[in-house]
Amino acid sequence: MICETFSRNKLFWGEDNQKLLSSKNVAVFGLGGVGGFCAEALVRAGVGNLTIVDFDRVSESNINRQIIALQSTVGQKKTTLFEARLKDINPNVNLKIIDDFYNQEELVIDFSCEEYDYVADAIDTMRSKIHLLESCYKNNIPIISSMGAGNRLDPTQLYISDLKDIENKNAPFVSNVIYQLKKLGITEGITFVTSREKPFVQEKITENEKIITNNGLDIEFNKITPASTPFVASVAGIFMASYIVKSFLKEFK
Repeated sequence: MICETFSRNKLFWGEDNQKLLSSKNVAVFGLGGVGGFCAEALVRAGVGNLTIVDFDRVSESNINRQIIALQSTVGQKKTTLFEARLKDINPNVNLKIIDDFYNQEELVIDFSCEEYDYVADAIDTMRSKIHLLESCYKNNIPIISSMGAGNRLDPTQLYISDLKDIENKNAPFVSNVIYQLKKLGITEGITFVTSREKPFVQEKITENEKIITNNGLDIEFNKITPASTPFVASVAGIFMASYIVKSFLKEFK
């Protein structure tokens, strides 16, 4: 059965590339609207080793855009749901599950020791996102980051760009990420999926969020809840997966 699973892939990029993908090791941080579609597309492409990182459970507000969010899955752990779903796609995929909150105080992954061919960042918490980007940059691990899926409607305005070439630098979240990275001396060398569309939201909602990590660390921060449509996050995730896979394929770079 597995021989047929990737047969249509091989019609495009060939048997050698399919074997190459099975040897690759990718980490996806965040399994929401962006990261969930990215993780699934990577496994459907045939990436053989995948680390998925998320601490959250499915909420009813996720149903409009997240691939594992259904009325029947509300309240369940996202990592648990994705473990079953991804194994159902490819039983041979080697999964590493990290059911925890990625933060700068604790190393859920030590990038100086772990060997990853690529990292996909779909984190929406600013401090965690910046720390992940910095860690990969300093350890020369290729990373692609989502920055522009919230508060938008039109997926055709998404584009992929190096940090130095981002066009919409004045969008609030984008400008903050650029500012934080610049303070760390990082002005290029990180790839982003972002949008030319001007962000819009009917009402700005800010709430206090408290998270206790697996090691008992108490983290508290203000979280801005963005507007999210069914269209943009999913496409951003697929863009990320496509970019990663293309970077691995011989003769398609």
